[in-house]
Amino acid sequence: MPATFTAAHRGGEGPPLVCLHGFLDTWRTWELVLPRLERRHEVLAPTLAGHAGGPPIGRPAGPAAVADAVERAMDAAGMPTAHLVGNSLGGHVALRLAARGRARSVVALAPAGGWDPDGELLRATLARQRELLAAARAIAPRADAIAATPEGRRRATGLIVSDPDGIPAALVAHLLVGVAACPAAGEMLDAAAAADWSLDGQAIVCPVRVVWGTADRLLPWPAAAARLRAGLPAAEWVELEGAGHCPHLELPIPVAELILGVTSAAGGA
Repeated sequence: MPATFTAAHRGGEGPPLVCLHGFLDTWRTWELVLPRLERRHEVLAPTLAGHAGGPPIGRPAGPAAVADAVERAMDAAGMPTAHLVGNSLGGHVALRLAARGRARSVVALAPAGGWDPDGELLRATLARQRELLAAARAIAPRADAIAATPEGRRRATGLIVSDPDGIPAALVAHLLVGVAACPAAGEMLDAAAAADWSLDGQAIVCPVRVVWGTADRLLPWPAAAARLRAGLPAAEWVELEGAGHCPHLELPIPVAELILGVTSAAGGA
């Protein structure tokens, strides 16, 4: 069955909450946490610019262009500010938007950008993403069959989670095809090496909780967080023992509670 990609999901009632997925992903990565979040919040989960189902990305195709597109989506949704949740690239974008004054609070799951711009970690991360993209494009035609077995799901998700047992096969297949279908993937990878990933930490005045899995294979903890920890001295840092890069997929209930704990404390109950 061919995959269907849509621009956004919106549901629930309450103070606005925006969920931002990671690079090569789609908004459906949040499906397992949405039911809990939507009991307390009106949730907007857009597909990021340049991704399958999302709007075209601006030039240069770096994190600033992604953040600009999210701002436009928030404006169209009538959300001048919102609680922001993001994973990886989405976590970086959430923090960038907080510095622009668009966030009531931020929960960032393994946010990108914590690397030394002249160090090996960024080069290694981009190389790993290129390998992931090539592999996904090669096996995407067999995504349903691969996701139908426990071993196939384990292999397909090995870089993003430690334990895929609770992830539905249909969601694994969708995410796999989404990687392959990301229209601006190559352009974004090319732009990432020269992009400005710095954050104005002093401009972020809302509550911030950063959550990181200790078994993250894409952005290893704590090396990938060093620059962020220095730039966000007021943030709260939470380690998830044994979790991978996308903890919302393998630990949806604890991650939803970590999110709601911040939004409640910030006046979002």
